[in-house]
Amino acid sequence: MQKQLQLMLVLLLWSFVANAQTSASLSGRISDGNGYLPGVNVYVVETSHGAPTDLSGKFDISNLPVGKVSLRISYLGYETRTQEVDLVSGKNSLGNIVLAEAAGDLEEYVMNGTMIPSQMKAISIKRNSMAIMDVIAADAIGKLPDRNAAEAVQRLPGASVNRYHGEANQVSVRGTPYSWASTLYNGTRLPSANVFGNRNSLLDAIPAEMIQYVQLSKAITPDMEGDAIGGSVNFVTRTAPEDRTLNVSLAGGYGEKSQKGSYNASLVYGDRLLDGKLGFVVSASIWNRNFASDEIALDYNLTKVNPAERYSINTMNAKRYFGRRTTSAINAAVEYEFSPSNKVFARLVRDRFDDVRPVYETYYEFNRNRYRYSNRESEYKTNLKGFELGGNHSVATNFKIDWKVSSYDMFYRLDTPPNMPSDQKGLPIAQFYQNLAGDFGGRSSDGLIYNTFDAPDGRGIAPLNFDPQLTNENDFLDPSRLSLQQLIIYQIDQRDRDNVGQMDFTWDKDSKLTLKAGGKFRFKKNEGMNTPQVFLPNAALGIPNSAPLRFLSEFDRMDFPVASTYFSELNGQFDGLAINPMTQNQVFEIFSPEFFAANDINDYSPASNATTKFNGTEDVYAGYLMGIYDINAKLKVIGGFRNEYTKIEMNSSVYDVANQEVNPITKDHSYNAFLPMLHFKYSLAENKNLRLAYTRTFARANFADLSPSENIDVTGGVPRVTRGNTFLLPTFSNNFDIMGEWFLQDVGLVTAGVFYKDIDNFIFRDLSTETIDGTGYLVSQPKNLESAYLLGFEMGITKRFSSLPGFWSGFGVDLNYTLIHSELEVPRLSENGDPIAMDITSLPNQSRNLFNASVFYEKNGLMLRLAGNYRGPSVETINQNLGPDYYIHVGKNFTVDFSAAYSISERIKVFAEVRNLTNEPYVQYLGENKNRITSSEWYATNGQAGLRYVIF
Repeated sequence: MQKQLQLMLVLLLWSFVANAQTSASLSGRISDGNGYLPGVNVYVVETSHGAPTDLSGKFDISNLPVGKVSLRISYLGYETRTQEVDLVSGKNSLGNIVLAEAAGDLEEYVMNGTMIPSQMKAISIKRNSMAIMDVIAADAIGKLPDRNAAEAVQRLPGASVNRYHGEANQVSVRGTPYSWASTLYNGTRLPSANVFGNRNSLLDAIPAEMIQYVQLSKAITPDMEGDAIGGSVNFVTRTAPEDRTLNVSLAGGYGEKSQKGSYNASLVYGDRLLDGKLGFVVSASIWNRNFASDEIALDYNLTKVNPAERYSINTMNAKRYFGRRTTSAINAAVEYEFSPSNKVFARLVRDRFDDVRPVYETYYEFNRNRYRYSNRESEYKTNLKGFELGGNHSVATNFKIDWKVSSYDMFYRLDTPPNMPSDQKGLPIAQFYQNLAGDFGGRSSDGLIYNTFDAPDGRGIAPLNFDPQLTNENDFLDPSRLSLQQLIIYQIDQRDRDNVGQMDFTWDKDSKLTLKAGGKFRFKKNEGMNTPQVFLPNAALGIPNSAPLRFLSEFDRMDFPVASTYFSELNGQFDGLAINPMTQNQVFEIFSPEFFAANDINDYSPASNATTKFNGTEDVYAGYLMGIYDINAKLKVIGGFRNEYTKIEMNSSVYDVANQEVNPITKDHSYNAFLPMLHFKYSLAENKNLRLAYTRTFARANFADLSPSENIDVTGGVPRVTRGNTFLLPTFSNNFDIMGEWFLQDVGLVTAGVFYKDIDNFIFRDLSTETIDGTGYLVSQPKNLESAYLLGFEMGITKRFSSLPGFWSGFGVDLNYTLIHSELEVPRLSENGDPIAMDITSLPNQSRNLFNASVFYEKNGLMLRLAGNYRGPSVETINQNLGPDYYIHVGKNFTVDFSAAYSISERIKVFAEVRNLTNEPYVQYLGENKNRITSSEWYATNGQAGLRYVIF
């Protein structure tokens, strides 16, 4: 066997060498004098053989005859260029080729720096891609009011985002769950560290200025990572420019609800040295913004035994977030070309997102007939750091080797309170209680409080127009009667580290067939904790001779921040809750060993806390083989397979209640994913493509979901249990796509297509109820369901009305719409685990309707754009045993943004942008009634204005 393998290798090597001796290859790089151009069509007339330029503007064409040939170079918006080339045997390089802008209608757009140059690049990459793909170029990102990576992606067809306190932070593709979109950084999946312990990369930590291209692949090819049921979002960072470049951007802004300012600055510097062989670029940015949002949150009594009482309200919470967010990042890249055939590169990223988020919240605890008031001082820190080293090598005229090694580390942690020991840091929450002498009004005949429409006798409350109807007029929220009863430190640190190595081989067998093969190995380490530390005053427990309880009025306090905007959307219903909170220094002083000792406060954390911590490893061994075959000049076939083997080890602890012991536990898990794929790309005409694709993809379970641990939390109104599930299987999907593309001459585009996903082993987070030692708990645990499917239609139009006369020729529209239907079978079980019903629902996070719409004007250096983004309602959380009447839904959301820019000269541009003009709240609700809210949050309008200066 060994001799046979050696013989095969010798024959393969001989074929490469023999081919190299009798044929020629041609390479070069194409620019417009300002930067390299991707997606340029380079075509050898005599052979009908060619290749598009890659993202760095480079092309390579192999298997060419020796002698004179004619090279044809075409690119939308530029003059088509034809030149004669005399090829010699072996490698031939044309160096840098500069295209001239086409004379005519597009010239003024290209020259005046509108959106057109960026859209030319994006459309050209899309047209020449093997996968079904949408693209945004860096200068387009800069012309939209998008400050982070997620907000840039939401402009693409089929993409929607989750908003967290007003900023987009997660991306859903074609209505699939957020974790089904594979987030890549230069082709390698990003690690993920966040409060939820899932695989979703939180993109609010990545500033848009660091990105050169965003590629959204909806039907992947075998050379892409396979855990991408929804799609693959690849953020391509900046690379070395063609010539020396230095540009800066400065902006200042204002938030309507916080009534505070913000600032944003970025710098990009790059150059080429040593006769162009050494290139580098450094980009840096900082974005500091103050923010505020107001939220109403309701907890329902889902653990009630009597079903008629489950819609009754346990607590209603009105809270204000008022903080500051700072995103700072630096990205550097360097490359060295030994020759046109051999290049090595290195990239470095350091990204820090500091989220200082004080929260002032008041609870109406209806079941306990009291107020609860909380002061939170949260300072969340998210850091991403990493590097890549790689190379591209043409070892023969028709054979290339690409390699890359990378290491990325992301962590999410809290370093507060500063006075506590290092092993007791996290999110500090000081809780005060005030018992009522009387009662809250609005109680129904059964003594519980409902929304009016749920109340058995019609007597209830309206949360968005709330009146507590106090039976004792002196029971108003009073700092002198709010006693400190509980101090909590939530430890929610997460860390995810990836070391990755990969190698890809490309063999152009002849002018029709190209073969690619490669492997990628990822070694992940993940660790996390979600641990509630609980500290109680002895006096609150009735222990004799304890230090007296302390009251909120005794502590240092400050004015309530911008009380005039507190729930301003609701006309003052909660004004009485805007009491002056403690200062940050005072909160930190309370959380100290000295304060605990002086006030007889002791640690009463659950003995099971050790089970809330976990760590694990995940080793992935992936390989692929694919072929690209030109059946004729119009039809191209891309086929092959990818195989990914995953091995997981999870470590945590279990708590033995009988013996009150904590014991370590380790669980191993492994599985294989075989992923065949087949694409057809048919060119109906030079400007029309028809694509068909079958792909098999999968989604891995979240690390936290695989943990064999259990977290018990009794600090809130409803006792909760969060469990992992070591038996989770990965979700698989067979995907079918048909897509048509029509590229318009005025840098426009029309697309339309349908897609279908047949899904197995769907992972969802189930909510159920359980009685433990006589107490009802709301239990959250991930589970697998057998099958689901998703069927959708999407279309997009980008059209300029350049044929209209004069002023009107600057108008245009950019529209895309996605319609999705999905079905998921959820078996409803009895208390004994027996099936009693089969519920049909849509996939979580999947909206039936998604659309982006913008109207723009671009002419004579002026750009105006009004953009709307709509996401329809969706199911957020499934309650398997209680059924669809208790699912949590997310309401529709429509945001409108405005941006404007004016080019004073070729180097200086001023801009302004206003976000969230509609100020529509982000709403979640229980069951089908949209008025039975579980959460409603308002962010208000914000914006900024600034200047961009291209120094050289």
